[in-house]
Parts: sequence; C-alpha cells; structure tokens
Amino acid sequence: MKNNSNAIYRLGQTTSRASQAEENPKHRHTRTSSAPTRDLASFADEYRKLAIDCLKVLRVEMQLETIFHLQEMTNREYLEDQDAEEPDDFIISLTAQITRRDEEMAPFVASLKRNYIFGGICSIAANASIKALADMKSINLFGVQQICRNSIALEQALLAFIMEHEQLFTAAEYTNLLKVQVPGREIPVDAQDRMPLPGESSVSMYHSVV
Repeated sequence: MKNNSNAIYRLGQTTSRASQAEENPKHRHTRTSSAPTRDLASFADEYRKLAIDCLKVLRVEMQLETIFHLQEMTNREYLEDQDAEEPDDFIISLTAQITRRDEEMAPFVASLKRNYIFGGICSIAANASIKALADMKSINLFGVQQICRNSIALEQALLAFIMEHEQLFTAAEYTNLLKVQVPGREIPVDAQDRMPLPGESSVSMYHSVV
C-alpha cells in the first residue's frame, strides 16, 4: 500500500519538474500549469494516510475477532464426561483465521506491518480468557483439561507465526518483556538469577528458553 503511494508521489514530482521546464526564448516559449501535478502529489499524500488507516483497522479487526471467538467460553459449561482430543470449535476457527489472514496479506503487506496487525492478539486473548474464567458457572477436571488444550492450541498458532517472522522478535525485545512489572505475576527467584545483568547479552538465555 505504502509502495503504491510512494510511486504516485514520485510520479507527481517528476511531472511537476517537467511542467516547469522552459524552451529557449528564441524558440517557442512554453510553461504548463502545475495545478494538476499538485493535485497528484496531494492524492499521493492522502493515499499514504489511507494505507496507515487500513493497517490500524486490520489490527483492531483481528483484536475484535479474537474477542468474538473467545467469548464463546462463557456460553458453555465445562462439565465434560470424558477427555476430549481436540480444542473447542471456536479455538479451531480462530487459529485457522489467524493463519489464513496472514497468508492472504503476505503478498501485499510487509512482514513488519503484519507483525503490527497481529501484535495485539496475545494480550487480548489472555484478558478475554481470564474474564471468561471469572464468569464461568460450572467446571470439572475434564473441563479444566479442555481449557488447557484450548490455550495450547492458540499458543501453538501464535508461536508458528512468531517463528515464521523470527527476525521481528529480537532477544532485546524478549528481555524487555521479562522486565515488565505486572502485579501478581512476579518473576520467580530462580528465573531472576538467570536474567542477564545490565550490559550483558541475553541472546544465549533467549535461545535456551525459546
């Protein structure tokens, strides 16, 4: 999207320079109007803004899709009479949609921009799951196992996405996430001992965990 807007902008600049060219005064003197080219440059700027808005809309859309699918947790009772082998249908649908959307966008949207589009899924999924657990009316041991299976299936789908775009998730970003202070989710003492000191590289720890 952005590449197209840049091409339009360069075309406008080239046409603008050509429109201001003058012939030798001894010959015919010509000067074309630059108004149409200014309109073209303005159109390129609007197109670039539209491309940015599209990325924002796609990010919000994926977040809403995640909420829509995970709210199904509150519509069912996890009183299972046997251990299921597959995650719930709404999880299968969500993971399939994540994969399908990524494949559809790949030819048109750069990897960094796709990372932005899908970047909000993890936190949204975590918050939606926690809220659903609080609103759940009944559950047994098999139900707990089913919820764990759902979480693992979603985790694997997102992990596959991360591994495909591994260059977007650096060791420094991983370390910064570990340092985020979240009430009720403190880093265990043994994990703190393995965290790198200031100035030390965290690459080895990152790869050992991943």
